[in-house]
Amino acid sequence: MPLKTQLDDMPNLNLTSMIDIVFLLIIFFMVGTKFVDEERKIALEVPHVSNHGALTGAPERRVVNVYRDGDVTIDGKTVSLSELVTQLTTARRQYAELGVLVRGDGSGEFQRVAEVLNACKQAGIAELAISVKADSQRK
Repeated sequence: MPLKTQLDDMPNLNLTSMIDIVFLLIIFFMVGTKFVDEERKIALEVPHVSNHGALTGAPERRVVNVYRDGDVTIDGKTVSLSELVTQLTTARRQYAELGVLVRGDGSGEFQRVAEVLNACKQAGIAELAISVKADSQRK
């Protein structure tokens, strides 16, 4: 059995790529801090305003119900067509893009739903929707 007479070389690590990355990070952060210093040197006074909180979001769609007997309700109150036009016109002044959802009774006359849709149009409502229920079985 042959015996080793000389020692093997010690394993070594090549750190060149790691050192390159460290130098690049150092340069990156040095340049980044220079930009922050330049930003602070700008002689600009930003205006101050009072904080009144966030602006109000868009209101939810108004729901108009048309019952089988012809009664029309908005916000749970029975109204006539002229009162409906007045209420929707007032609400539209507060938010110009107000939407209205019209829910009519399926066994009621469509004529009353058409009158409600016309009242919404007179109030200047551009976003109108009619609520329907989809059948689960198709014939």
